[in-house]
Amino acid sequence: MSKKRYETGSRNVFKDLGVPHAEEHLVKAQLVFKIDGLMKERGLKQIDAADLFGVTQPDVSKMLRGEFRQFSVERLLRFLVALNQDVEIVVKPHRDRNNPAALQVC
Repeated sequence: MSKKRYETGSRNVFKDLGVPHAEEHLVKAQLVFKIDGLMKERGLKQIDAADLFGVTQPDVSKMLRGEFRQFSVERLLRFLVALNQDVEIVVKPHRDRNNPAALQVC
């Protein structure tokens, strides 16, 4: 039997794939995941979300399918606020000497 070879990835698949600006892309993906979850939880249709966000329904559709490069992190945060979510940005000293400082969505 041959052993399967694999490589353990980082916490950022975009970095592993060599996507430019991988950290920002991961944060955007996490924010869109939250937006999608809230929309589903509320039974909010794309057309209604588009109206709430001030964008078109096709833009919402693209965003939910992973095409969110056109949206800044700030704009995605504003979408969360439009969905009646409080958004906190916390800056604190990095204390893990084994890993670099990073952006994180909780």
